[in-house]
Amino acid sequence: MAAAGDRGGGPQTGVVAQLSVRRGPAAVEFYKAAFGAEEVYRVGGTDQHEPVVSQLAIGTASFWVADESPAHLNFSPESLGGATTRMLLIVADPDAVVERAVAAGAKEIRPVGEEHGWRLGRILDPFGHHWEIGVPLIPWPPAGGGRGGARSRAPQTSSTASPTRTVPGSSTAP
Repeated sequence: MAAAGDRGGGPQTGVVAQLSVRRGPAAVEFYKAAFGAEEVYRVGGTDQHEPVVSQLAIGTASFWVADESPAHLNFSPESLGGATTRMLLIVADPDAVVERAVAAGAKEIRPVGEEHGWRLGRILDPFGHHWEIGVPLIPWPPAGGGRGGARSRAPQTSSTASPTRTVPGSSTAP
């Protein structure tokens, strides 16, 4: 059996978010309705096993949603009084996705607008997680990197480059 992330060349290094929530099955349904997510894996969420662990995909990006488990030190933003992270969802049409998320029950925190080379808006989902939804308007990252003109990371060569994951119809991720 191949290792997780194996694409014929061995395991791939990556970072994938797992969102802790209350009401896991409802959260899965929200992400499907708001972002067009597809559920690719699920454990639980039944009358016999109420807590859910689910892997969702939006385009080629994936993330996990799981009911909070205080016994395992996994707490939802609702239990903590707020989230400690923001998710960035890169899409071709952030205006439409923000509108769909609000219609599905999210709260608009910042309307979609242009700043720092992005068209970007921000929502708070019904489970306490903040999402910035946007698209880069310029090639990303910009030439010269950040404020000081120095790149924030070393340029990648073909021997060390990892695949970039984006939502179809968008530019490369920041």
